Amino acid sequence: MIKALLKFLVIVVVFAAAAIVILRLVFPLPSLDGRQESTALPASPDTTLGAALLPAIARHEGVSGVVPLLDGRDAFAARAVLARAAEESIDAQYYIWQTDTTGLILLDELRAAAERGVRVRLLVDDNGIPGLDRQLAALNALPTMEVRLFNPFTLRDPKLLSYAFDFPRLNHRMHNKSFTVDGVATILGGRNIGDIYFAYGDGVHYFDVDALAVGPAAVDVEAEFDAYWASGSAYPAEDILAPAPDGLALLTGAAAEARASEGAKAYIEAVARSTLMHEFETGSTKLEWVPVTVVSDDPAKGLGEAPVSDLLIGKLHELLARPQGGVDLVSAYFVPGEEGTDLLGGLAEDGVAVRVLTNAQESTDVVVVHSAYARYRPELLASGVKLYELRADQSGPPEEEAGFTMFGPSASSLHAKTFAIDGERIFIGSFNFDPRSAELNTEMGVLIESPEMASGLARFMQAEVPLVAYTVKLGADGGLEWVRTEADGKETVFDVEPDTTAFQRWVVWFLGLLPIEWML
Repeated sequence: MIKALLKFLVIVVVFAAAAIVILRLVFPLPSLDGRQESTALPASPDTTLGAALLPAIARHEGVSGVVPLLDGRDAFAARAVLARAAEESIDAQYYIWQTDTTGLILLDELRAAAERGVRVRLLVDDNGIPGLDRQLAALNALPTMEVRLFNPFTLRDPKLLSYAFDFPRLNHRMHNKSFTVDGVATILGGRNIGDIYFAYGDGVHYFDVDALAVGPAAVDVEAEFDAYWASGSAYPAEDILAPAPDGLALLTGAAAEARASEGAKAYIEAVARSTLMHEFETGSTKLEWVPVTVVSDDPAKGLGEAPVSDLLIGKLHELLARPQGGVDLVSAYFVPGEEGTDLLGGLAEDGVAVRVLTNAQESTDVVVVHSAYARYRPELLASGVKLYELRADQSGPPEEEAGFTMFGPSASSLHAKTFAIDGERIFIGSFNFDPRSAELNTEMGVLIESPEMASGLARFMQAEVPLVAYTVKLGADGGLEWVRTEADGKETVFDVEPDTTAFQRWVVWFLGLLPIEWML
């Protein structure tokens, strides 16, 4: 019986190995030999943006102008306004680009820019563009637009079957997000392109943070874009996607429908009332001129070939190793691991005030990540780290009262990735504090030397978060408690994960037993 079973298993393994070899031969990656290369175009005073911003940049030598984009509608409008203002170049790099209202409108803005002669380079992760093959193929065929796919799937339909024969490569994704126009202004942070990321309207949305920067930061983002554009993971769209003569008509028709939809009204209004270009041209912008450092993974990480010294996680650990007074960390997918738990716990034990905001089980969109995070809660709390878990039924303050806030008018899930140190400097980027961001996905962000922004995050954590998130504590019996605090000070204490069923809690417990944390 055992011998027969072993023989059967050997046959299965041999068959699977043969299938993988055959599929990789049938669906190979194309060669990158002969790929045409290009580099970022420098900012020019001959463009509207250059003429408006270069004099101010020259007056603030060595620092960058930066402002956070907290409201989702403003973040959308900033991208649309900059795309319309572009005269020479747009370089956009995203993990996800959705086929919904905002995704279609912004993709059509890139088309319009390319058709009026702007050089547009679009680098997207192939895992995050379902349903866009024909549109991207057609855009890539435009004379002044080029599309590249990061770590592409060679089998297009069913696309995800490629994981079965090319998992080690495809498990590495490009999580970076940036949008740079005319070499002088850039937007980067946590937002992908899609309705859920711009946090407005009915239904569940992500709360997130971007930063708009001009000056040296934009130049550095362009240098990072060039490195990814020329990397061994970036494949010209024509080598992966089939020609699509109907792609442009498909895009423009869908974008027109999107603009005419009820859901687009708030976004269209946000663009119409945006004063961004007027502020640039009149010098009345709210930009704060401070040192800004762009940090990014080596794009070779996308192939699993980046040396540890070139990983962003090492740079962030260096930053977190030096706090004196406080660390405020916001991470949608927070899996600190043993090393991160020791780091944050050690800081707390040394008297540093450490506060962490992440999703509660009821608000997370990735339960398996929550299951990995859950195992570290007791140790973090025992060391003095304050943990907050965002509720699903909260909303932010009225707009006229909002300060540094990521919270909007609807039920939500946290998607932001930011932290502040000592009320002096703040990081905004794509990096989740989890193993996937550390080891598998490529990431980027900016470290901003801004006491104003850093203290704003600290005030947000102090005053607003306890009213919209559960405060997690260790109970007298050593178990966990979740405290819900209302605006009037009333507290409700839960001894199990709030607003979850026994089955949902069992699922989290069971997933936590699986040896998959390295993939999360």
